[in-house]
Amino acid sequence: MAPRPLHSFTVVRTERLAQHMVRVVLGGAGFDTFTPNAYTDAYVKLVFVGDDVDVDALPQPLTNDSLTGLPAEQQPPVRTYTVRRADPAARELTIDFVTHGDVGVAGAWAATATPGDRIFVMGPSGAYAPDPDADWHLIAGDEAALPAISAAVEALPADAVGKVFIEVAGEDDVLELTAPDGVEVRWVFRGGRADLVGDDRAGDNAPLIEAVRSADWLPGQVQVFIHGEAQAVMMHLRRYVRKERGVPAKWASSISGYWRRGRTEETFRQWKRELAAAESGDPS
Repeated sequence: MAPRPLHSFTVVRTERLAQHMVRVVLGGAGFDTFTPNAYTDAYVKLVFVGDDVDVDALPQPLTNDSLTGLPAEQQPPVRTYTVRRADPAARELTIDFVTHGDVGVAGAWAATATPGDRIFVMGPSGAYAPDPDADWHLIAGDEAALPAISAAVEALPADAVGKVFIEVAGEDDVLELTAPDGVEVRWVFRGGRADLVGDDRAGDNAPLIEAVRSADWLPGQVQVFIHGEAQAVMMHLRRYVRKERGVPAKWASSISGYWRRGRTEETFRQWKRELAAAESGDPS
């Protein structure tokens, strides 16, 4: 696999959007090498290189291969995040983070980020954009998917018809979304942080599952965009859409787990590989 460039950004400003959501706007030299793509679900890999690493001493130009020679204790964690907005004219890259205090890597970094802090970015990648040929749109997810959902809703044509379901902890996590008149947005409250609520409100019992399953299924061809906690999305909502509702893969290609309870991103990636291997003969 070819080395992936590391784009060097710095924090320009931050904004608290909701109780558990912080927006970080990145700028600096990153747009010298970073090229946005046209996908609504554009995402990047954030590389958290420690302040104790002399970046100028690493092999240049900077790529992910530049980091392989670092000792184990200096190997940077990597986390995947949706690009909320990319503005080449303003040379700003906006990313929204779910935060839970000092828990985790990226969220904890975002909660304390200050102007001038550095961050390295790989990407972007992506695959989804609203299809104007769809009769209606089904969009759903939790806080982790909220930036992608927000971008997707904003990208819908003015005459779009659809249903949007967003599961969050409570009313303090609700954001104002700009949706076409024909798109219904419903917020679903689970009553606590996704990583702390009991099993009766998460995973197999996530309120998002029932919200989607109990909603009226509109006539015509649907395009589906569903992301969030892997157990709820992959084991329930994907099967509901693909098998029970019979939505062809072409119209339901953007359904995936962004995270899984009790797993870091590293162990989550391993779980996804195991799931893909187990389902290699499953058309769903």
